[in-house]
Amino acid sequence: MLTGQEAIEIFTKANALLTGHFRLTSGRHSGQYMQCAQVLQYPQYAARLCEALAEKFAGTKIDVVVGPALGGIIVAYEVGRALGVKTFFTEREQRTMSLRRGFTINPGDKVLVVEDVVTTGGSVKEVIDVVREKGGEVVGVGVLVDRSNGKVDFGVKTESILQMEIESYDPEDCPLCKQGLPLVKPGSRQV
Repeated sequence: MLTGQEAIEIFTKANALLTGHFRLTSGRHSGQYMQCAQVLQYPQYAARLCEALAEKFAGTKIDVVVGPALGGIIVAYEVGRALGVKTFFTEREQRTMSLRRGFTINPGDKVLVVEDVVTTGGSVKEVIDVVREKGGEVVGVGVLVDRSNGKVDFGVKTESILQMEIESYDPEDCPLCKQGLPLVKPGSRQV
């Protein structure tokens, strides 16, 4: 098992925790941003973190692991590899999360949804909707970093490697905006 301290050391070595003024996918602003792409660029870190995430679902029947593009692609692949099951990803088509590239979910498939970082859980909820529309059963959600500190409820077993609460602000009330700090949108999804 990977300890929380070991996980923090991995994220720190990879320079994954950024400080500045960021616009999150949710539209909110924050002074910190967890850029999991920085840690996932190192195969040894990605494998270690995702194996630890897969361990949290040991004993759960899982047929397929699915993650949203872009952040969930490597996580889905590595968790699926650790579990020995098929993996694929959803992606946006005209702003709607969907299955493409011939990926299919069969009715009754037991699906684990994974993501790199969760703040509001919007992308994960969209993937859950896609899985259910195709007749799959979501048996759990796994994330590397839960920025909500456990506050987001997906209605299924949810596990994370790290839970942290990074303060975020409505744009109208953002103290970083009031300080005139430049705003950056570091994630993969443009809002």
